[in-house]
Amino acid sequence: MERGTEYALEQIYNIVDSRYRSRKPLIVTTNLTLDEIRHPQDTAHARIYDRLLEMCVPVSCIGVSFRKETAQEKMERLKSLIG
Repeated sequence: MERGTEYALEQIYNIVDSRYRSRKPLIVTTNLTLDEIRHPQDTAHARIYDRLLEMCVPVSCIGVSFRKETAQEKMERLKSLIG
């Protein structure tokens, strides 16, 4: 979650918990590692992650960040323009 405010955490929890209790499917994407999800740093995140781990099957997609590649290409182009 990008903005870990108390309000944001509560809203995420409510969504996840609602899907959990109604036994509806849920697809979640994250930049967190599975280890970070399994070992949260606080209780608020632990409540959310615990439900997610029960509801969802983790699928790891590891690859090169296209944003980093694009940034590098832009930097190289800028260097060639500046000389």
